[in-house]
Order: sequence, then C-alpha cells, then structure tokens
Amino acid sequence: MSQTFHFDAAIFDMDGVITDTAKVHAVAWKELIDEYLAQLRERTPDAGDGLSPFRLPEDYRDHVDGKPRYQGLGAFLEHRGIHLPFGTPDDEPGTETVCGLANGKDRIFNRILDEEGAEIIQGTVELIGELKGAGLRVAVASSSRNCRKILERAGLLDLFEARVDGETLRELGLSGKPDPDMFVEAARRIGAAPDRSIVFEDAGSGIEAGRRGEFGLVVGVAEDHAHRIALRDSGAHLAVTREGMGELTLDLLDAWFSARDERRPSALEHWPALAERLRSFRPAIFLDYDGTLTPIVSRPDQAVIPPDTQAVVRDLADRYPTTVVSGRGRDDVARLVGVDGLNYAGSHGYDIETAGSTDGGTDEPIRHEAAAEVLPLVEELTRHFEDELSDVDGTVVEPKRFTVAVHYRMVADDEVARVEETVRSAVSNHPELQVADGKKVFEIRPDMDWDKGKAILWLQEALGLDGDDILPLYVGDDTTDEDAFRILGDQGLGVVVTETPRPTHASYQLQDTVEVREFLRRIVEL
Repeated sequence: MSQTFHFDAAIFDMDGVITDTAKVHAVAWKELIDEYLAQLRERTPDAGDGLSPFRLPEDYRDHVDGKPRYQGLGAFLEHRGIHLPFGTPDDEPGTETVCGLANGKDRIFNRILDEEGAEIIQGTVELIGELKGAGLRVAVASSSRNCRKILERAGLLDLFEARVDGETLRELGLSGKPDPDMFVEAARRIGAAPDRSIVFEDAGSGIEAGRRGEFGLVVGVAEDHAHRIALRDSGAHLAVTREGMGELTLDLLDAWFSARDERRPSALEHWPALAERLRSFRPAIFLDYDGTLTPIVSRPDQAVIPPDTQAVVRDLADRYPTTVVSGRGRDDVARLVGVDGLNYAGSHGYDIETAGSTDGGTDEPIRHEAAAEVLPLVEELTRHFEDELSDVDGTVVEPKRFTVAVHYRMVADDEVARVEETVRSAVSNHPELQVADGKKVFEIRPDMDWDKGKAILWLQEALGLDGDDILPLYVGDDTTDEDAFRILGDQGLGVVVTETPRPTHASYQLQDTVEVREFLRRIVEL
C-alpha cells in the first residue's frame, strides 16, 4: 500500500541546489564585471571604492545570485553607483548597456564550465529519486538560460517532469526572482498547487519568491552555516547545508507539512522586531541545555557544549542575568556549561543555585531544593533501574539527584516496551513520584506542583527580576520546556527549538542549536 503524503510536489532551483554551478556563475560574473570596472578605472582614476573589484561571495550573493542576468547585473551596478542604459536583449556582447555587458557572460561561463565541469550535489539527487519513487511530482525552476545544457551534461535532465528556466522567462514574459512567477509556472506545469508544494532554493531572492508565491514549504540550501543563517533571515521555513541535503527525508518533509498550522515565526526572520522589544526592557535570559545549547546525542555524557556557544553564553552572562534550566542534575549541567556567573536550575528546577542577587541584595549564592524528601527514594529507584535493565542493550540510566532519567534512544524497538513497563511499574508503587515523557527518555520526578515554569517564577522573585521593566526570555526544545513557555505567556518571550512545527506555548521558533547560538549572539550585540 502506497503512503499518502501531506504534500504533492517539489520544485528545485538548479545552481547551488542540484549542481554546484553557482561557483561557476560567480567566477564568470567576477571576470566579466572586473574587466568592465578596470576599464572605468582607466577612464576615471579618482572614482573611489565604487570601482573596486567584484567581491566573492558577498557581491554575488547580495546582488546577482538567483536573479535573471540583466536584473542581477543591473542591481550590482546600481549598488556601485554606476548608471547604464538598460539596452535590449539583442545588444552585442561588450556594448556599454546592462544587456550588452550581461550578454558577454555566457562566453565566459561556458569556457569555465568546459574546463571545470558541473559538480552534482549528490544529496539533492538522492532526495529527488526518493520523491519520484514515492509518486510525488518534481520540477526544476532556474533563472539560468544554460539550465537545459547543464542538466544534460550532468545526466540529470530526465529527472524532471517540467523545466522553467531563463529561456522560458523570456519566451513567456515572466518576471524573475524575487517575483514568484517561475515557481508558480513550474507548479502549474506539473499540476501541483503551490500550498502543497516545496521550493528548494539557495538564494535570498529565491526564498523571497517562494514565500511570495505562498508555497507550503520553502527550504533554503546553503553553502555553509553562515549562508544557512542568511537564508533563514530571508524567510526560509527550513534551511540545510548542501551536505545536509542527504539528511532530508520524506518523513521529515511530510511531518513539516502535517503540522504546519502549528508553526511559529522564525526568531531570526523576525529579529528586527524582537530586537526592538528587547531594547525596550531589561532582558532576563533562561536557557535549556540539551537540544538548545548542545545537540541531542545518543549518550547524555557526550553532550558537550560547542566552544563557540560557550563563548556566547559567557558574553551573555556578562551583560544580562542568565540562567540554565535543565533536566540534568545541577552539578552536571554546571560542569558541562562551564561558565561562571550563571544561575543553574537542575533536575527541572528542583535544585537551584544562583550566582547572587542582581538588585542590591546579598551577593552570596541562594540555594533552593524543592523536594529534598524524595532524595532517598530516587536513589533507590536509580539502583533498581540499573539492575533490572542491565541486560537491555542501549539503556542509559542517568541519576540527577532529585530525578532519574532512563534513556532509550539506543534501545532496539522491540525492547522499548520492556523499558517502559519496568519504569512505570516501579513508579506506580510510589505516589510521591511521577513519570514524564521526553525525547526518547522516561523521567522520574517528584509528583508535586513544581516544574521549570515554577522554577523561573521563583528565580525571578529571588533575584529581583519580576519588575515591569524586565522581559524574561526562555529558549528550550523539549516538552518539559512547555511549562516555562506557558508561565511566561505574553509577558515574556518563548522560543522553541524544533526542526518541524509542533504544538507549543512558545511565540517563536529556531531550527537547531546553530540558530540558537546566532540568536544569543545577536542579543549580546544589542
């Protein structure tokens, strides 16, 4: 029985998504433009920086990439303060018009392509094969007039049911990116509705075109992580590096579509508005650890904070009161974060130690233990789980002082039920405890009216961070973080870290820990 999907089609840009010919285009544009700028410098030696050489990758990405050739060259020249008549598409190469100059680019591009060839982005080709194998429709939409030739040379032309390219734009009089015409036309040719289709793009102008065309999912395909952040700033719903294209599965894409009504605005795309709000208050920062400051890993002891993220958290703590609120034991998360001057709330807030008061109170750390009476029982259950599950490969029992976690991420599927039964059976005999479900983990914790949200309220009051001039901000990825998002409500900012949309009390979303680091860096630089 074939699978039913929540989307019908995918439309791929070519340069930088299917093939790595974006580099060839960039080098060709640089050679063409630098030759013209050199001529202008000879005529006007005192012209200044406006005639400096074309910069890679900045000038290509910011002005040329993803646009039809005349529009791209015209945008660059205008940026440099160079005003040329537009001319006509029939202008001879070298004619001093936008069209004439741009018409010389093909000669250079074809020479470089013949010399270097077109590198295929293998992860994209594999994904296209999966889409077609599942009965989904696939088209290519590129501003390049060389689209057909490049795909033929790469042996990929037959992968696509429809092709809309630079020649199509000229024949039909369609507008290029950032207008959505080419994507909409590609969807029409394969009988797909835009809101049930995916666009894959590597340029900011193409991301904007996908969003303006109201496509259901717009995926940015980036050269590196800095480029990925830029594509998310431009409005990509999801962004991956070219190397990460191989990790995009049909299940992930379908999960995104199935839950898209739950999606939250990107905190990066909406950064200007968030920055304005943050500047209007005194931010108090609360951060989860696993899945937020460090990626989720198979074994909890391997979740080491990346040095770049650690440096950003250190800078953050120097500027604002900052707290790490984690399901881990307090001592464990403090050791892993390794930053002095932070408040730490471990075991989902049952074990708190502050770095001191912020508003004129004592500088001595404040300790708070919300459920000290359960410590002996938690220790007893920890030993019980270690004994009972010792023969279940992949099980990790993680003691956290006030809580204990039983991880089953590495457990075989047919053994998960046994792990769950062992946990729930043991806890059922102790009404003072409860079992909470997390990401491939069962968490045993005290059954009392206390959670991460309550811990934040306690910290705000204890540290004098509950005034009207304070804006609490919480970033987290797990279901346990929903207690904090719910507590903050409209009086604070909740940012959920998730690749696919899910029900949440958070107001904004970040895709992964790389985006969290960028978001925190921007807060530091406010």
